[in-house]
Amino acid sequence: MSSFLTHHGVIVALVCAAAALVYGATTARSLLALSPGNERMRAISAAVQEGASAYLNRQYTTIAGVGVVVFILLIPLQNIRVAIGFAIGGVLSAAAGYIGMNVSVRANARVAEAARGGVSKALSVAFRGGAVTGLLVVGLALLGLGAYYGVLTWIAGETQAHAVDALVGLSFGGSLISVFARLGGGIFTKAADVGADLVGKIEAGIPEDDPRNPAVIADNVGDNVGDCAGMAADLFETYAVTAVAVMLLGVILFSQQSAVAVFPLVLGAISIVASIIGTFAVRSRSGNVERALYQGLVLSGGLAALVFIPATYWLMHGLTLKSGAAAPPWWHYYLCALIGLAVTGLLFVITDYYTSTRFSPVKRTARASQTGHATNIIQGLASGQQATALPAVVLALGILGSWKLAGGGADGIYGIGVAVMAQLSLMGLIVALDAFGPVTDNAGGIAEMADLPEEVRNVTDPLDAVGNTTKAVTKGYAIGSAVLAALVLFDAFEQELPHRFNDASFSIGKPPVLIGLLVGGMMVYLFSALSMEAVGRAGGSVVEEVRRQFREKPGIMEGTEQPEYGTAVGLVTRAAQREMILPALIPIVLTVVVGVISVEALGGLLIGVIVVGLFMAVSMTAGGGAWDNAKKLIEDGAYGGKGSEAHAASVTGDTVGDPYKDTAGPAINPMIKVANIVALLIIPLIT
Repeated sequence: MSSFLTHHGVIVALVCAAAALVYGATTARSLLALSPGNERMRAISAAVQEGASAYLNRQYTTIAGVGVVVFILLIPLQNIRVAIGFAIGGVLSAAAGYIGMNVSVRANARVAEAARGGVSKALSVAFRGGAVTGLLVVGLALLGLGAYYGVLTWIAGETQAHAVDALVGLSFGGSLISVFARLGGGIFTKAADVGADLVGKIEAGIPEDDPRNPAVIADNVGDNVGDCAGMAADLFETYAVTAVAVMLLGVILFSQQSAVAVFPLVLGAISIVASIIGTFAVRSRSGNVERALYQGLVLSGGLAALVFIPATYWLMHGLTLKSGAAAPPWWHYYLCALIGLAVTGLLFVITDYYTSTRFSPVKRTARASQTGHATNIIQGLASGQQATALPAVVLALGILGSWKLAGGGADGIYGIGVAVMAQLSLMGLIVALDAFGPVTDNAGGIAEMADLPEEVRNVTDPLDAVGNTTKAVTKGYAIGSAVLAALVLFDAFEQELPHRFNDASFSIGKPPVLIGLLVGGMMVYLFSALSMEAVGRAGGSVVEEVRRQFREKPGIMEGTEQPEYGTAVGLVTRAAQREMILPALIPIVLTVVVGVISVEALGGLLIGVIVVGLFMAVSMTAGGGAWDNAKKLIEDGAYGGKGSEAHAASVTGDTVGDPYKDTAGPAINPMIKVANIVALLIIPLIT
């Protein structure tokens, strides 16, 4: 079996990737066969579909222009194999987001219609809508990696080392799509949300999803292009980047390159099967939605952990390092995988604690709203900053444990890579949990806009509240895996340097390294600031447009005139495309400039981006989640309920938190990895 996996591990990966795609296709087909509701529901859903497709078409056209330039530059900088890999990664990442988003925007009306039959039925439809995206992400990522690696080694006759080098280009393609998708989608969704809330809720005093609000369709479109397509691209990139980084480290460190090169692919294949099985465990008879969702995740993780045992034994038993020493026992690497699963579980629990309405951080933020807008903002900021402590401790302990188990020293970093690959074993279901959020959010919006009975909203509202929490916890997972993946990438960068820089080191005592650290930290803050400003400007334009329509069409509020939904959608689309370019170029341009000036400064820059990026991303996503759910807690009746002074303060906090948790914070994940991948790719340029 060991010999079989070593020589046929790629085939195993391709078969399991194909299974994920078949699952996605059959689930999508069964989902679309369900009733989308009455004519009004279908019309609203069609408007959201049209807006989302128009936005993504425009976004990918813009990215394609940048991608063509990068493709051409990669040929002389690296080689044609890397450039082709870049194109494959970009196309597959875009496909994962686009197809998943199209299924999600069609699932929303079907969830609203299913809600007539109760929580269990609506939950099943909503989760299956998210599961299509989740399994597509891992299926396409593993398909791209396995197929291109197989073509290079079997057909082109490349060595494992050269084939893995070409896969770095594939991961860069996914990264470029990811940073633009996260930024553009985040700017769109939060500009529409902020604009709709400020005029609708605060000025006009109408409900969140009131059809009289001209920005309400743009808001629903944004949920999908930001939280569905954006997250899909983000985690596609994390999957590809991590697998390639672990493969790269394996061929650098070990003598048995065939075994270590396919090891991450085999782990990914096992995880896909476990994820498919896990989807069937998402059932709710008691009405506890969170428990139903998480029991599928636990089952998937447990199955993966069991099957990792023989796979790790067969591929990692009796290996030797290139230094001539024996590698640690195979079970040490298996324990590294268990550490990765444990880190994922702990990050879920911690993020849930800081963002769920059940726990004190959100309750404190809601309570602070009683004394005004300022105290709500102060408490939300404090909650976000406090939320960084425990994830940092968990990641530090996970890094230490997996590094020590893999032998410590320069070789121990491979253990961290194995831990991250184990984290990614849960990605199919985690993306499903994230996509569950916009599906249920849109379902609630359609229920309100279509004037469905109150019992339908009594089903969609609890699903939406859980979706809010799952979106927050999946962002915590994405940040943690991004940091660990970037750490592995940084080590790969460091391992590659001795071939050209025998005296390169990254001691903080060297001024160039310290300069790089400062520039790397500055990059994160500048990137976040530009992203926040973009939302502010785009949101301001939405506010003006909604005010204009209310002013020029007084019949909108009386229900005698129809709002111009398309105008608001087009306005936000143009703003998002325009505003995403400059922030997205920061991790590319500054990394290249610093690398050309000093390789030691470049190493410092990468360390600065990883460390500062972790704390900024966690603080923003957790703080934003706390503000959002504090508002929902008050809307459910706490501290005076809707229309109270506390509610007005909580809406302000939620408005501030929106670009925190859904634009700048999540976009830091791909930014961290883009900087590290660019550093790897420009090594020939800085020699």
